[in-house]
Amino acid sequence: MRPAVVGIIGNSYLVNDQYPTHAGGTMNSLAVAEVARCVPMVIPSDPRLVSVADLLQICDGFLLTGGRPNVHPAEYGEPETPAHGAFDRGRDAVALPLVRACVERGQPIMGVCRGFQEVNVAMGGTLYPEIRDLPGRMNHRMPPDGTLEEKFALRHKVRFAEGGVFHRLLGATEVMTNTLHGQGIKRPGERIVVEGWAPDGTPEAIWVRDAPGFTLSVQWHPEWNAAQDPVSRPLFSAFGDAVRAFAQARAGADPAPGRAALRA
Repeated sequence: MRPAVVGIIGNSYLVNDQYPTHAGGTMNSLAVAEVARCVPMVIPSDPRLVSVADLLQICDGFLLTGGRPNVHPAEYGEPETPAHGAFDRGRDAVALPLVRACVERGQPIMGVCRGFQEVNVAMGGTLYPEIRDLPGRMNHRMPPDGTLEEKFALRHKVRFAEGGVFHRLLGATEVMTNTLHGQGIKRPGERIVVEGWAPDGTPEAIWVRDAPGFTLSVQWHPEWNAAQDPVSRPLFSAFGDAVRAFAQARAGADPAPGRAALRA
């Protein structure tokens, strides 16, 4: 049997402000390979190059990563403003329908930072363009200066719902996390269950109600130091278990290699 494959949603960048690239952070691939124990595959987030139908067949699960560009507010029915920052419409066009398809199929997804926000928007939710501008909210953005260790350092607590999915998985109702985001959930989407909050009330952990597969998503960056961090490791381990189970179930249902595409 082939190894389980996790598609990592990439981001579009200009190298030296000229050369267009699709890329994913190395720490995402390391977390998938070393902790989830799956094969990481970076996906170019451009609907001219990939289709959701093909991705569903090639990959067994998907990691929706963070990224500097934000989900375009048109995707949740609001006008664009300067506070919304930069956008990646190609990623919107790939990631949002992919989330909806995975939720309905039971194909595992895990959202991180922007990916967390994508899951909410895909399910009909909305976002605040800038959390730190809201009354009573803290600045959740990445520190502008310092080393990577300083930027990804644990900075605030996240409180989980007692007896919820995250509480049971992590064995605690309160953990410390990093924080490197500007936007956040305004209105949870239909079927979105919020189970974790920052001290200022910002949603930090969600899952999709009645989804047949893994949908746990977090606003922080668990890919940082995933193999050693006591919060990150169980998240990626559980995700990897779900991806392998999906791959095995799909392989077991196939009478011959390559037949899955005929029944999708």
